[in-house]
Amino acid sequence: MPTRLIKVDALARVEGEGSLRVRIKDGRVKDLQFGIFEPPRFFEAFLVGRDFREAPDITARICGICPIAYELGAIQAMEDALDVRVPQPIRDLRRLIYCGEWIESHALHVYLLHAPDFLGLPDALQLARQDKDLVQRALRLKKIGNDLLEVIGGRAVHPVNLKVGGFYRVPTRGQLRALADELKWAIEESLATVKLVGGFDFPALDQDYTFVALRHEDEYAIHEGRLVSNKGLDIPVRAFLDNFDEEHVRHSNALHGYMKAGHAPYKVGPLARYAVNHDKLCALAAQAAKEAGLGPVVRNPFQSIVVRSVELVQACVDALALIERYEQPDEPAVPVEPRAAEGHGCTEAPRGICYHHYRLAADGSILLARIVPPTAQNQKIIESDLLKVVEANLDLPDDALQWRCEQAIRNYDPCISCATHFLKLTVERQ
Repeated sequence: MPTRLIKVDALARVEGEGSLRVRIKDGRVKDLQFGIFEPPRFFEAFLVGRDFREAPDITARICGICPIAYELGAIQAMEDALDVRVPQPIRDLRRLIYCGEWIESHALHVYLLHAPDFLGLPDALQLARQDKDLVQRALRLKKIGNDLLEVIGGRAVHPVNLKVGGFYRVPTRGQLRALADELKWAIEESLATVKLVGGFDFPALDQDYTFVALRHEDEYAIHEGRLVSNKGLDIPVRAFLDNFDEEHVRHSNALHGYMKAGHAPYKVGPLARYAVNHDKLCALAAQAAKEAGLGPVVRNPFQSIVVRSVELVQACVDALALIERYEQPDEPAVPVEPRAAEGHGCTEAPRGICYHHYRLAADGSILLARIVPPTAQNQKIIESDLLKVVEANLDLPDDALQWRCEQAIRNYDPCISCATHFLKLTVERQ
C-alpha cells in the first residue's frame, strides 16, 4: 500500500500557530505530530526580578481570551505565599469575573470556532451567511461575558483592576444590577445552546482518560479547590509539582505535560471538570446535561462542545446569583506586606487547570516563576486522541481524514500562544 501523508501547515479556528502531520504506511500510523511552531514567549523570564504586585498585570497579557485565568492564578499564588486571606465579598467578585471569562470564551468557542465542524461549514463566516440570527445571538452572549470583565476588571481585554489582596476599586450594586436582565436572557440562550449542540452528530471515540480538575466542596469549581482526578488523586494545589511535570519534544515549541506516576498523559478542561464536579452542577445545568443525553462522565472528546455548553449554563446561573446577592465590600482590598516566601495558585481556565508557582525575596521581588497552562498539559492526550481518530478512519479520503483530525484538535479549543511561554535557561560559569 502507498504511503499517505496528511499535512496541515497551519491549523484553522484555533488560537495561535499549530500544525499537524500524520504519516500512514501499509494501513498503519507510522508517525503523528501535533506541532506547535509559534515562537516561545518567555513570560516566566519577564517576571523574574519584578515586584510581586506586577505579576497579575504581566500574566494577564499571556492571553486575550482568558486573562483572568492567569491574573487570578498569579494573585492566589502570591496570597498563598504571603498568607493573605480575602473576605467573602472579594472572593465572590473574583468568581463573578471568572464567570464572565467562561461565558465569553465558551460562547466564542462553541459557536464560532467549533460548531462549523459539525455543520459541515468551513468557518463562522459561512455560518453567518447560513444563519445570521444564530451568530448574532452568539455574539450577544459573548458580549455579556465581556461586559462582566469590563465592569469588574476595568476593561474586557487584559483587565487592569485585579491586584494581590483584592481589587483597585469595586463596582457598585447598581453597576452590576444593570447586567442582570442580559444574564437572564443568557441563561435561556445557553439552555438553547445545549439543546442545539446536543443534537449534533458526533464521531465515535471512547477514551479511558485520566481526568484532572479542581474540585470545591461547595460549588462547581472555577477559581478555587483541590486537584482531584477520577482515578484517586486528591491533593492540594501546592502539591502540583510533586505529581506533574513537563518535557520538551522536538516537534513542539511548548512543553508536554505528564503525570509523574507512570509518565502518563492526562486530560484537563471541560470533560475533566464535568467528571470531577458533576454533582456540583446547578439544577438547570444538570437537567440540560441530562436532556442532551450526557451521563455523569463523558469520554467522547467530540462531545466536549456539549459539556462546554452545559458549563455556559452554569456560569450564567452563577453570575446572576452572585450579582443578586452582591454587597459592596467596605474596602476593595486587604493590605499585603512582602516577605521571603513561596506560593502556589491554580484556577480553571476555560481550557483547563492553569498552575502558578512563585518564589519571592524578602523585598517582594520574584526569584522564580513557573506557569503550566492547560494546552501544554493536554498536548500528549491530544496526540493520543488523534492516533485513535486516524486508526478508526483510515478508509476516509485524505481531505475528509484531515477534516476529522482538525476537528479532533478543536475539541480542546487549544490556546497555542498560552502554551509557548516556557523557559529553558542554561548558564555556564567559568
